[in-house]
Amino acid sequence: MNISRLGLSKEFKILVTGGAGFIGSNLCEALLNNGNTVVCLDNLATGKENNISHLKSSENFTFINGDIRNIEDCHKACKGIDYVLHQAALGSVPRSIKDPITSNDVNVSGFLNMLIASRDAKVKRFMYAASSSTYGDSKGLPKVEEVIGKPLSPYAITKYVNELYASIFNDTYGLETIGLRYFNVFGRKQDPNGAYAAVIPKFVIQLVKHQSPKINGDGTFSRDFTYIDNVIEANVRSIIADSSASNTVYNVAFGERTSLNELVDMLKKLLSKFDETINNVSIIYGPERQGDVPHSLASIEKAKKGIGYAPKFSVSAGLKEAVNWYWTNLN
Repeated sequence: MNISRLGLSKEFKILVTGGAGFIGSNLCEALLNNGNTVVCLDNLATGKENNISHLKSSENFTFINGDIRNIEDCHKACKGIDYVLHQAALGSVPRSIKDPITSNDVNVSGFLNMLIASRDAKVKRFMYAASSSTYGDSKGLPKVEEVIGKPLSPYAITKYVNELYASIFNDTYGLETIGLRYFNVFGRKQDPNGAYAAVIPKFVIQLVKHQSPKINGDGTFSRDFTYIDNVIEANVRSIIADSSASNTVYNVAFGERTSLNELVDMLKKLLSKFDETINNVSIIYGPERQGDVPHSLASIEKAKKGIGYAPKFSVSAGLKEAVNWYWTNLN
């Protein structure tokens, strides 16, 4: 993504934690292409070195193989940094239900380490990946930042604790923080493999192989699927926003709801342009997944006003880009 139109200075040195992961590597690439100096901190537990291998030849890129659970690694990564884009986390609701201790260690203790290191390094602002899971059992649609419900998983609890810690560090130490509540991000470099693969890349790879995708529930559950370039824009706009935009959280989405049934139909239509027989692949329905929220739809009005967020990619436009990438790179 070309972010030069957003007016981000090329002089900044920016740390991306989890920079070898799906979202982090896309951020690293966009920032480097803009002329920024980028430091990537990742322990490669879920991130992949091949996501950033093409960036390592740049003199403006530094990779630190380190863990946010190690405070020394955090201090090392924050040295001389202007802005932090904290993406490192253990995602997935099912993973957190299976292993809540590790999710808490990474998402809470690791997050606190990064706040401390950022405070000590006197970074200008700390942006972090919050989550739509924070809305929990809140029934209202669209989701508005100030109205949340009871968390439905250990993962959701960890992401809410992040918001509380960020606010305390802003109030107590003067560290400017901005939380970005991501809604079901998808796009290039998102891993389709593994037990905790996200639904879009998982469905794409299954359909390409003529395997029947399995939908949890009856397919009426809906999500505000958000293309990666919208997320990159939100992060950049959070960097360049004035101080009045800090010490809060913003929804990062497109503001459009798509059911899982609709999603599969869209994917089959897009993929059938490459292979017509994909249209004939059947869908399997299974039990609802523990901890899943039935419906998710974001209000993005606060982000529009606060940081000038103006997402360019609808779910259909984003899916077209993503499917083309997957077909070219993974088929």
